[in-house]
Formats: sequence, C-alpha cells, structure tokens
Amino acid sequence: MNDNQFKYSNSVIALPLFFVWFLWFVYWLQIKFDFDFFEYGIYPRTVSGLQGVFFSSFIHSDLQHLYNNSIPLLILLAALKYFYSKQTYAVVGFGIVFSGIITWIIGRDNYHIGASSLIYVLVSFIFFKGIQTKYYRLVALSLTVVMVYGGLVWYIFPKVDEQISWEGHLAGLITGFALSLFYKTPEYKKIIKYNWEHPDFDPMEDKFMQRFDENGNFVNLPIIEPEEEFPSYYSSNLSVDYTIVENEKNESKPEP
Repeated sequence: MNDNQFKYSNSVIALPLFFVWFLWFVYWLQIKFDFDFFEYGIYPRTVSGLQGVFFSSFIHSDLQHLYNNSIPLLILLAALKYFYSKQTYAVVGFGIVFSGIITWIIGRDNYHIGASSLIYVLVSFIFFKGIQTKYYRLVALSLTVVMVYGGLVWYIFPKVDEQISWEGHLAGLITGFALSLFYKTPEYKKIIKYNWEHPDFDPMEDKFMQRFDENGNFVNLPIIEPEEEFPSYYSSNLSVDYTIVENEKNESKPEP
C-alpha cells in the first residue's frame, strides 16, 4: 500500500465540525432550557450510571470545559479521518463505549462527564498505531501528536488535579491502545517499478527484449562485424585555407 490511500474528502472536515457542533448544541440546550444533564454522566458501579457510558462524552460542565475539548477534537478527528479513514467511525464509537465502561468500573463515586476521554482515545490510537505501522508518514504523525499533546499524559494520574476525571483519561488511553492493536491497517511498502512499467519504456532499446522475435521465440542477436578502421597518421583541429596564385616570372618583357 502506498500514499494513494491517503485521499482528502469533505468528510475530513465535515466529521470534526459536525461532532464539535453537536457538543455545542447540547451545551446550548442545557443553558437555554436549564436542563440538568449531569445526571446522564457516568456514575461508577451503579446501574443508572451505565447510561453515562453513551451520553457522558456529550455533556460538559461549563463553557471553558467545552472549549478546552473542542480544539483538540477538531484536530484529532480530522487527522484520524484522513490517515485512518476506514477505522474512524469504529474508533470513535467503540472508543466512547469502552472508555466509558472502564471509567464506570474504576471511577470515583461522582459523575464523570466530558469528551476528554475520547480525546485520550484518539491520541493513544494515533500514536500507537503510527508506531506499529513503521510507515514514515504515520510515524511522523505520531511524533507530532506526542509533541502537541504529550503533556496530557500527566492527567492520567490521580491527585494531579482533583477537578478532572483522571479515571476517564486513563480509560481513554487504555482503550486507544487496545483499538490500535485490534484494528489492522495495510502494510505500507514502497512500490517497486520495473523498467517496462515506466511510460517511456522502449522495448526495441531493451537488451533482453531484443532476444525475442515477433512471435515470442528466443533468437540470437546477429553478429555485427566491426568495420575496419584505417589509422590516421595526422590529425589537426586547425582549419587550413588554400589560395591559388598564378605562376608569373619576374622577368621584363622584350620591347617590340
């Protein structure tokens, strides 16, 4: 597989924009109609809290929380759709569900909301999958993700910030890594082009093709006898100009 797999389409931009727009729309409903969506978040180890596995990623506590998640989602979803187009929807869908389940199992007794767990799924998947492929463009993408979002790794540990759900972040990181192992991508190898595959290939000039006749039968090339060359004893790069002069004697003519 070569670089032709990476093709731009409108969905590369449309998917991130629609997803982030939907997050803002949910937040607008929450503010406009004074809905309390927090109860639809993940509440660990309770039956009612299981609904948050599906809904928590779309709920945010305040405008700052929503804004902080929107920018990374726009970038990471676009990168995922462009470089891993076939796996995009599965990674997003299963990433939300499985990271939610892990959060439901290991989380503190509190409501866990926000799309940050999905961000960790995307960062983890893009990073580990790029390293696994060993393909230079995807490895470069992985390194870029590390440089931009590498600082997020500190927020998978407890007591770094009591206001965030480190359990959701850790769950997203684990889920992204597991999905990178589960979903296979094509082998990226450099395509070898033989001489006859090039557009300027001329079979009449090819030494191998000259050994076959019109019917494909093997023939011997005719023996070409070298022409006899006569040695040159004198050579010069200077041009020589000749002028013809009448032969006249310097004698006086007799007087009549």
